[in-house]
Amino acid sequence: MTATIHLVRHGAHAEAGRILTGRGGDHGLAPIGQEQAAWAAGRLRDVALVQCSPQRRTRETAQVIADAFGLVPDVVSAIDEVDFGRWTGRVIADLDGDPEWERWNAARSTAQVPGGERMTDAVVRAVAHLDGMGQRDWPGAIVCVSHSDIIRGVVAHYIGLSLDRILSFDVDPGSITSLVVGNWGGRLLSLNVRAA
Repeated sequence: MTATIHLVRHGAHAEAGRILTGRGGDHGLAPIGQEQAAWAAGRLRDVALVQCSPQRRTRETAQVIADAFGLVPDVVSAIDEVDFGRWTGRVIADLDGDPEWERWNAARSTAQVPGGERMTDAVVRAVAHLDGMGQRDWPGAIVCVSHSDIIRGVVAHYIGLSLDRILSFDVDPGSITSLVVGNWGGRLLSLNVRAA
């Protein structure tokens, strides 16, 4: 039993790269984010199921993809954004110099977000969900629209990379990262495929 799972990062929103939006706010897709979602929908094939995190930016991305395949997206909390606690809504540049922020970015395997979630816990919940999807055969691919850190953490898990190294590769807005997951584990097929 296996599942082909396409992890799609949500399209860009107006505050992308400036604000640590996390689970806060109601950030919908910017026009470029809509274009990225449409590109992903056009690139994917034989999709049987579309899932997304509860965040508006992922739901909007998932809806574009689901519409292309005549599907309705399912909201799944297991693939939700990392809970960034007290950092939620902060200007990213303002976090520079904060020792906890620096520790978070250097040692994801052990760092704790102040008032939020440990990266290891976020990865455990996401991987448990994907492993569950890999316990049955599907008539087509599964699309999970999620967030950069979640996708990075999942990839790190399946390829045996320390969470401390997840900033060594990119997961861009609207990109597709593909895996095959089964009762034997998972295999990375492609990483961060995006529009040129």
